[in-house]
Amino acid sequence: MKEALLVLANQTFNPYPRSRKAVYAKNGMVATGSVTASQAGLAILRQGGNAIDAAVATAATLTVVEPTSNGLGADAFAIIHRAGDNQLYGLNSSGPAPRGLAAESLTSRGLTSMPTFGWTPVDVPGAPAAWAALVQRFGKLSLAEDLAPAIAYAKQGYAISQVLGFYWQRAALSYRRAAAKDPAFAKLFAEWERVFAPGGHTPATGDIWRSPDHAATLQAIADSNAEAMYRGALAKRIAEFSEATGGYLRADDLAAFQPEWVTPLSVRYHGYDVFELPPNGQGIAALEALGILDGFEFAGRDNFATTHRQIEAIKLGFADLFAHVGDPAAMTLDPAALLSPQYLASQRARIGASAMTPAPSDPNTAGTVYLCAADGDGNMISYIQSNYMGFGSGIVVPGTGIALNNRGNNFSLTPSSPNYLQGGKRPLNTIIPGFLTKDGQPVGPFGVMGGFMQPQGHVQVLMNAIDFGLDPQGALDAPRWQWYADKHVDFEPEFSTSLLAQLRAAGHDVTVNPEPNTFGRGQIIWRNPETGTLVGGSESRTDGAIAAW
Repeated sequence: MKEALLVLANQTFNPYPRSRKAVYAKNGMVATGSVTASQAGLAILRQGGNAIDAAVATAATLTVVEPTSNGLGADAFAIIHRAGDNQLYGLNSSGPAPRGLAAESLTSRGLTSMPTFGWTPVDVPGAPAAWAALVQRFGKLSLAEDLAPAIAYAKQGYAISQVLGFYWQRAALSYRRAAAKDPAFAKLFAEWERVFAPGGHTPATGDIWRSPDHAATLQAIADSNAEAMYRGALAKRIAEFSEATGGYLRADDLAAFQPEWVTPLSVRYHGYDVFELPPNGQGIAALEALGILDGFEFAGRDNFATTHRQIEAIKLGFADLFAHVGDPAAMTLDPAALLSPQYLASQRARIGASAMTPAPSDPNTAGTVYLCAADGDGNMISYIQSNYMGFGSGIVVPGTGIALNNRGNNFSLTPSSPNYLQGGKRPLNTIIPGFLTKDGQPVGPFGVMGGFMQPQGHVQVLMNAIDFGLDPQGALDAPRWQWYADKHVDFEPEFSTSLLAQLRAAGHDVTVNPEPNTFGRGQIIWRNPETGTLVGGSESRTDGAIAAW
């Protein structure tokens, strides 16, 4: 068993010509898509905090230094391993739709799908409550100590990095186009312009950006253990602004919110146990795909049989996700039914030599930041938070720096859908943290952010490590594909033309996409159980890096 546990931790093979190497450390490690945020987490580790404190510090800092992907209005999920425990803990801190919002009120106005921007897709923010819950249950420091680095960056400013600058500019263009078409949204959008494009200037690479409003809000969250955001002065400001400008969010919606502790789901894959959180997240799609693929042996990573089976398994997982998954309180299906050996075997049998158009079966007969952290004592955490589409709804609460999410965009307006919009209900959520164990012992956290790319990234990255012997950096660097719908699959340019030709011949609609950030951005930390040594990889498709001690 010991030799098997050492396999992933000792891998050093990375054949892909990107610029990073796997990082090794003894006392602690933080991996995320921002060098600045990773350093904030490391500072907390060196201050005496544990991995959970470091993750909270990093997450809060990311709302400042990567606002293009998350913010104070974000949702959050986490999987935690506490040193000495023989179980994993799951936290679902995704917010519900306002109780005063109903699908009928939208369809009566002629809407057939949820809007992208404005008040309608705004759900209750969950991230600040997640920080408080994590620190209270697992932290060594106070929330105020953990949020101090984020507050300092918001006050003093920081330099805009390359990928961050690209997404900032892209988001501004998207919002301004929407505002030009919709005068009502243009009025709501004015505060976003003031905060995130001061003086009409959208920050570019190398510019310095600061947000004193954001700093003051973080301080209020720190001083009140997040109560201010839900039952205090900040909640009042959010609710009053919503009511005054045609929004649905009210003080009662915020006051009623509490994060939920949940039990992670798992599936066996080639000798390892892969853990994801249960619905309302989409982790079940990754687990189903891996459970299907567990019945195959793979001779090589970049060949037809491997790639074709991966794509077909992902299609099956997504078909069931969209057919059966939503807020668990509204689901008629036990998610575990999708992971039963009998059902996985029946799904596996559907994979033939040709590309299929996915359809769900009956088991009863995807803008986000991901981070992971580990300390020298064996505590580890897989954490993810998101406003959904970039900055989110385009609404910033005046004077607070709170950019509100547009997570409700994922709701369906079709009554038969398990994801049908109802007030107080949580939508299908794309963000998913992952965790890997073997023989009951933790290997470590992993994750790939990026909308509905996330389960696909989880499958590909884990297979890169488990089946093809790549170290964490190599597992992330390896070229990826992304299935969209029907038989349409995008591939990164590094895939061989001969493989793509074989896939086309099998019926796949293949497109080569040169934009690397389309294919997700991930982080990994594995732990060697014999020495306690940590090894990590950080996504080379973005600005991030590992901070290690």
